[in-house]
Amino acid sequence: MKLPVLKIGNLVAQVPIIQGGMAIRLSTARLAAAVANEGGIGLIAASGMEEQELRTEIRLARKLTNGKGIIGINCMVAARAFKNLIVTAAQEGVDLIVAGAGFSRDIFAVGREYNVAVVPIVSSVKLAKISEKLGASAIVVEGTEAGGHLGTQQSIKEILPDIAKAVKIPVIAAGGATCGKDIVDLLNLGADGVQMGSRFAASEESNGARFLKEMYLRMVKEDVVQIDSPVGYKGRAIRSPFAQLSLEGRAPLPVTCDACLKHCTHQFCIIRALSRAQQGDVETGLIFTGAHMWKIHEILPVKEIFRRIKDEVSAINS
Repeated sequence: MKLPVLKIGNLVAQVPIIQGGMAIRLSTARLAAAVANEGGIGLIAASGMEEQELRTEIRLARKLTNGKGIIGINCMVAARAFKNLIVTAAQEGVDLIVAGAGFSRDIFAVGREYNVAVVPIVSSVKLAKISEKLGASAIVVEGTEAGGHLGTQQSIKEILPDIAKAVKIPVIAAGGATCGKDIVDLLNLGADGVQMGSRFAASEESNGARFLKEMYLRMVKEDVVQIDSPVGYKGRAIRSPFAQLSLEGRAPLPVTCDACLKHCTHQFCIIRALSRAQQGDVETGLIFTGAHMWKIHEILPVKEIFRRIKDEVSAINS
């Protein structure tokens, strides 16, 4: 079997893989560019960044791809700076804007003004149809197997077929894919492409500290839990000491508040907790994960990840 290309508007990815935009600062220019250089779509995680930092990351990604790869951003709708960040990215000429952890109608106006593809993350037929009607170039359909903030408790394999039949725009499946077989399974269920987060979090180019990546490799299936995020969604995470405190309702309350979210329960500061994990503090940091991160046993270069996926796909039905 051969992987199909993924077409989103005028964009054509030679490999139908989008790298998940993992915040805070896990998905930066180096990772996004490495994925784009292999024919996939690389995303910079804008959430938690200042506008100038985002501009710098986008420009670096363009430099690392010689201006040829497909580079986008992922931004959390729940972030107070959401509008400013997506406008900044659009002004810098990104190829697409992916938005999750909430639904925004503002993003479509930005897409039209700057001629940039808009790709909302949805988990229902209703939001998929609304996205298409408002002008989305594609949608990411996210199942409960995904990492980070979750919009559903249903499996991607349950919700994907109905959504794929309900819209005519490209559908990218997200949640649980770590290898070539997973990708083929999702394509066979109606997806036009697949978003992968965990596999790229555990890559050499991921901007996570060594201690964080080592924890990915140490974890087992039973370490995957769901916490209540201050954003207002369930969040899939590794059972770290901090996550355990959160599960018990004993996570430390914020000492200061930067008012980074539009709405926040203030049960703990999620931005700071995610940042601590990204920097290698796996004791007091929050470590978001996909449901199948425990299946990954090596930290690999992006080029090798793509090579193995292509080999695995080629072996199917060969």
